[in-house]
Amino acid sequence: MTIAVYPGTFDPITNGHLDIVKRAALLFDRIIMGVYEKSNKHLVFTTEERVELARLAVADIPNVEVKSFSGLTVDFARGEEAPVMVRGLRMNADFEKEFEMALMNRKLAPDLDLLCLMASQEYQFLSSSLLKEVARLNGNISDLVPEHVAEALRKKFTV
Repeated sequence: MTIAVYPGTFDPITNGHLDIVKRAALLFDRIIMGVYEKSNKHLVFTTEERVELARLAVADIPNVEVKSFSGLTVDFARGEEAPVMVRGLRMNADFEKEFEMALMNRKLAPDLDLLCLMASQEYQFLSSSLLKEVARLNGNISDLVPEHVAEALRKKFTV
C-alpha cells in the first residue's frame, strides 16, 4: 500500500486543493492531508476549524483522511509511513518555492519523494490568501470553495 501526504495550511481548503487531492487519490492507495498547525501566515481559521473544513470537503473520497501536524513535514510523512509527498503547482513562482523546499526535504529525508501535480487551468490563479481577501470584501467565492467553506468564511467576516 502506497501512502502519500499532502501537507498545507489549508486556510481554508479551496477547490484548487480539492482538485489536487482528488487526482492524487487516484494515484495512491491512501492520502493523508496534513493540516499544518503553526504557520507564519496570518490564519483566519483555527487548526481544528481547518481540519474540520477539510474533512467535510473530502468526505466523499474514501482513501483520503485529514490530520493536523506540527514540526517538520518530513517528520510527519515518516510518522505516517508515507514515502511520497504531494504538492500542487500553479505558476512559476510556485515552482521555485516548491523546488527549494524539495531540495531541503531531500536533504532531511532522502527516502521521501515529491510528486507535484499541476493545478488545473481554472485554479491556476487561486490562492487561499487571495480568496480570503475577496471573501472579506463580500466578493462571490461560490465557485472557488465548497459551500460549507464559503459559509464559514461569511461567518468569519460578518461584522
